[in-house]
Amino acid sequence: MKNFSVTRLLAGAALLLGAASAQAQQGLPIVLPSANPAPYDARALFQPDYFKIPPVATRTGGGKPGATYWQNAADYQIAARLDEQAARVTATATITYTNNSPDELPFVWLQLDQNLFRADSRGAATTPVAGGRFGNTARGLRGGDSLQTVRIELHGKKMAANYRVSDTRMQLMLPEPMKPHGDKLKIEVAYGFNIPEDGADRLGRLKTKNGEIFEVAQWYPRMEVYDDISGWNTLPYMSAEFYLDYGNFDYTLNVPANYLVGGSGELVNGTEVLTGAQQRRLAQAATSDKTVIVRGADEVTQAASRPAGKGGRLTWHFRCQRARDVSWAASAAFVWDAAKMNLPSGRKSLAMSLYPAEVAADSAWGRSTEYVKKSIEYNSKQWYEYTYPAATNVAGIVGGMEYPGIVFCGIRAKKGGLWNVTDHEFGHNWFPMIVGSNERKYPWMDEGFNTFINILSSQNFNNGEYKEQGDVTAPRGLAASTALQMQLPTMDVPYTVPDVTQARNLGFAAYSKTGYGLYLLRQEILGPERFDFAFRTYIKRWAFKHPQPRDFFYTMNEAAGEDLSWFYHEWFFENWLLDQAVTGVAYVSQDPAKGSLITVENKAQAAMPVTAEITETGGKKTTVHLPVEIWQRGGTWTFRAATTTPVTQVVLNPTNILPDVNRQNNTWRPTRVAE
Repeated sequence: MKNFSVTRLLAGAALLLGAASAQAQQGLPIVLPSANPAPYDARALFQPDYFKIPPVATRTGGGKPGATYWQNAADYQIAARLDEQAARVTATATITYTNNSPDELPFVWLQLDQNLFRADSRGAATTPVAGGRFGNTARGLRGGDSLQTVRIELHGKKMAANYRVSDTRMQLMLPEPMKPHGDKLKIEVAYGFNIPEDGADRLGRLKTKNGEIFEVAQWYPRMEVYDDISGWNTLPYMSAEFYLDYGNFDYTLNVPANYLVGGSGELVNGTEVLTGAQQRRLAQAATSDKTVIVRGADEVTQAASRPAGKGGRLTWHFRCQRARDVSWAASAAFVWDAAKMNLPSGRKSLAMSLYPAEVAADSAWGRSTEYVKKSIEYNSKQWYEYTYPAATNVAGIVGGMEYPGIVFCGIRAKKGGLWNVTDHEFGHNWFPMIVGSNERKYPWMDEGFNTFINILSSQNFNNGEYKEQGDVTAPRGLAASTALQMQLPTMDVPYTVPDVTQARNLGFAAYSKTGYGLYLLRQEILGPERFDFAFRTYIKRWAFKHPQPRDFFYTMNEAAGEDLSWFYHEWFFENWLLDQAVTGVAYVSQDPAKGSLITVENKAQAAMPVTAEITETGGKKTTVHLPVEIWQRGGTWTFRAATTTPVTQVVLNPTNILPDVNRQNNTWRPTRVAE
């Protein structure tokens, strides 16, 4: 889902805490002293059993899938047709559902996401009168899935399905239960739906000078997840994103012959739907680090740039393996370019972009494929190799939305803004496309984790071209904004169901606080080497599986060798404030040559390790790092520093990386006595 920029987060917070704006105008960090935070209580923070959730048999106490772990699977074959005049999709979907669980299933549940756009949907009822980005804003649209036929095949018997539809969900009553441990059910649904113009910023259509751009998602009945924790996960689709099982997809899209189509996975009939020149250019792109134009802006209006097709139409055929979803985009207006991606294993994959000619400049979408390539190459090397044969960025009405192997980004994005949204949406191919967490309950496990990896990829891109996007300690960076927003009494914590999170708080709760928190965990608590090993272990353990929050917490503990329960407690479940202060300096035996005794205090409920920069007479500087354990027995600590001359200054949090809510007490200087 589209990244919530730090600028937007700060703007919302500044409206609530107007005094911050004065500091911003002076170029100072936007941090306000806390209004009398509750005194520090070590027992409240360091509770040894706060996170002791008993493991289930399918998951170990250390956070990895157990010997009896299972998950179900859903394979899809879909044949769809786009009526570009009516803006309507008609299709037949055949689902093969495999019950790998140890349970009999007397019924199954499917998602009918297009029903969000019905006038009587729960999403429509819960959308504010003024509208909203994720709600049903398609006023006047005759939306929703229109089901023509629903049939099943179970244990060799074919029949019409016995089903009921409730809002965005469909329940199939089976004539006899599915058996455990591998039984299969085949479901065939013939259906259609009208494509909304603005589909909750996840799909839609946009008219351009050379044709309409269709971005199509949530476009087929999708199986709900039956898992080992909750059984059937049937929360309705109102605004929160998705929880999906993995499987293989084989789908065809019949569109006007002059259209180009981008879809999740691999195009398997390029010889039928591309011109000879386009096939040659695509082959060239597969070996080129430089972006290759497959169809140029000057060719968009040329009839010769597309095959004639049959009856003026062509059918594009895609396959996507080991995926949880597929999406696609189609238009006559598309420019198309591509370049190879260099993956660690040497496996071939293409970075591609589809966009209209009017945004083809190098300051805008002309650099899109470069952004796709560099983002995926970095994350593949740093975390886990990208798994799909192509990665396609599409310009259209959707501001930012992720799907396996394809993302939709706003047509007006350019320069650093286009890098930001491209990097963020493709970052989602790690969370939740590879690591399949439950977005509908725990958006911080994909949006927040993705925000974290975006910090590092932005620092790394093109010798720091957009490094300010990854600058956590900047005056308007994540440290300052998080410290500010945590002070708002109505601010939701990350561990909040997204349908309950206030819309104005979603950027903080799901994105920025978690992303920044992982950065703190890496930079200040564990260090990059230990953190990276633990985070990679989590990804590897749960690739193409369904982790719960406890699996992440316990994996990080086990792989890093630390009990981080205190951090999870204060960061994900609370908005406790951090206020570190240096309160005094004395000397050993009252002699500066023998060293100094520096007293620090933890004045609010959150705790963090301490970094103290000590300056002596003559300018010598020493940095002392103290672990968070100094706060386990109370809120005051005195440490000895190996100084040899009088201390002229002590500064806590010298890099401003911590979300300290009162930086005025972070600095100590000796009191000058008037003569």
